[in-house]
Amino acid sequence: MTQNEISKAGFETRAIHAGYEPDPTTGAVIPPIYATSTYKQDGVGGLRGGYEYSRSANPTRTALEGALASVEEGERGFVFASGLAGEDTLVRSTCRPGDHVVLPDDAYGGTYRLFDKVEQAWGVEHTPAAVSDVDAVRAAIQPGRTKLVWLETPTNPLLNVGDIEALAAVAHEAGALLVVDNTFASPYLQQPLTLGADVVVHSTTKYVGGHSDVVGGALVVRDHELAERIAFHQNSIGAVPGPFDCFLTHRGLKTLGVRMDRHCDNAERVVDFLTGHPAVTQVIYPGLPEHPGHAVASRQMKRFGGMVSFRVAGGVEQALAVCERTSVFTLGESLGGVESLIEHPGRMTHASVAGTELEVPDDLVRLSVGIETADDLLADLDRALGQR
Repeated sequence: MTQNEISKAGFETRAIHAGYEPDPTTGAVIPPIYATSTYKQDGVGGLRGGYEYSRSANPTRTALEGALASVEEGERGFVFASGLAGEDTLVRSTCRPGDHVVLPDDAYGGTYRLFDKVEQAWGVEHTPAAVSDVDAVRAAIQPGRTKLVWLETPTNPLLNVGDIEALAAVAHEAGALLVVDNTFASPYLQQPLTLGADVVVHSTTKYVGGHSDVVGGALVVRDHELAERIAFHQNSIGAVPGPFDCFLTHRGLKTLGVRMDRHCDNAERVVDFLTGHPAVTQVIYPGLPEHPGHAVASRQMKRFGGMVSFRVAGGVEQALAVCERTSVFTLGESLGGVESLIEHPGRMTHASVAGTELEVPDDLVRLSVGIETADDLLADLDRALGQR
């Protein structure tokens, strides 16, 4: 298949084939790891294939960026050494001191820290707003100053859902860009650019990589001029991944579709179990009909994902105890790997927002449901919560 034919194919085909054609010399079907820092030039200023120095471009990285652009249905993709490196590069590409950003009021703790401690010191201010409330986001926009409306959907860790299409209209009406952190949904379950978003953000460490063995981030955009600005800042700032990191991430992307189906299957089993457990006071999952964002999620997501949050009777001490009692669910930060993880957001991933308006409930437990045998996951949670 040509790249043009691949671009019209289904998701799984694009995830496997987009961005790279078998090597014309060897026939290698997987992009090689180009472990090189520099390239022989064909004369002064004569670049061979557009490569001169691996901070600027590397063939292994190019293949991954092309594949990510394809699965997100964007114009161009960019990968970084981490998700936060990508976020910072985006801000530097689109904002200047004195500008303003609207953030989710339950944003990922690392994103909040970036804006509160780094971007604010540079002169970029922020206002939190509930992503599920279009009017609240509109009210948080400062005319003439707001350059980015930042959306996570579902959010981390409260799994709130924002209406991408509606919020894109609100942002564009104010002359701002809509940025969607698509990490929780993954490109398999949701393509924000097709709904009007301008930029998609990923921590590719999570579902895209999928095996908890590599850290990375990505931006995908649909506008050529914005792509050129990001490309300039990506090269100038230089927070790019090495070729082996790109190789691992690209390998994970190829199986994203089949993994996400299993993550979703298992998460639905876990939700059914938790919903009926006497030690659980609330289950938070967009797939539940009573979830406030269920209708929107049903419209813009293929399925509801592998992330589940729940609150326990007994407060923070019981929540901590549940996190420490599991054995199949590993106590650890991050998410989206093949293995199931459990964490206490208030003490772990979201400790940076303690004492702020973004503070999460202290009785909240977050699960990243992996692809193990579902019955084993349920038995593990039953032991941790206490036998009925």
